[in-house]
Amino acid sequence: MAGTNRELADFLRRARSQVDPSRAGLPSDGRVRRVPGLRREEVAFLAGVSTDYYARLEQGRRITPSPTVVEAVGRALGLDDAGRAHLRDLIGITAAPVLRRTRGVQRVRPGLYQLLDALDGEPALVLGRRTDVLAANTMAKALFTDFDRLPPRRRNYARWMFLDDEARSLFVDWDVQARAAVESLRLDAGRDPDDQATVALIADLREHSREFAHWWEQHRVHQRTHGSKRLRHPLVGELTVEYETLSLPGDPDTTLFVYTAEAGSSSKRALDLLASWTAESLTGRRGH
Repeated sequence: MAGTNRELADFLRRARSQVDPSRAGLPSDGRVRRVPGLRREEVAFLAGVSTDYYARLEQGRRITPSPTVVEAVGRALGLDDAGRAHLRDLIGITAAPVLRRTRGVQRVRPGLYQLLDALDGEPALVLGRRTDVLAANTMAKALFTDFDRLPPRRRNYARWMFLDDEARSLFVDWDVQARAAVESLRLDAGRDPDDQATVALIADLREHSREFAHWWEQHRVHQRTHGSKRLRHPLVGELTVEYETLSLPGDPDTTLFVYTAEAGSSSKRALDLLASWTAESLTGRRGH
């Protein structure tokens, strides 16, 4: 079993093991459960398909269920929107993998750079496929790291999160943020499992980070749309920033992340202080 079929089989088994049978509305049959989660026949029952059909699907056999069946399986397994999208990608019922075969190097258009510069005082990042950092404004570089100074191969958010000591010391909730990065990367990888750059990145992270390898095997997926990050910044101390993501029309592989802090909060004051220091630093450089 290779490629997408193996990923599909692993994903379905993992998802099935995490479902609470009592919450799924299944009556007790009196049998002792030796493993957690649902049995195959129970998933099949909830999805309205035969046990044999679901078994072949979970074994990664080359069958292509209809969108209706895929949605039914997703409901039976209690998958959220990101999980169902990932399931569709792995089965191959979307057009995304076909469209992505001709993808080239991602580039940021000039107008997007101007938008980043216009977000004065608000950190902003542009992430591309496999969490590559395509662009960052001055405040994002000051808050996180100056990705532009890293070698091109290392300008990747997940790589920085797991393999850079700076990231581990910066995030108060590093394990939460790192796990989210794994789940986001797996969602992206499912859309195009044959992308060699993504395959190489995952292999490298699995080899050099035990945490990444452990979380990767859990087959969880997550779509980052908004959230918060707790930081322990070396210049301004502890602060919490909220982020919102904006998908760019006509460019689904590119996402803008904008970070803010609540008005009047200590985090906002810390962010303003960082902006002031950053502006002074830039002025000093120009003066020389």
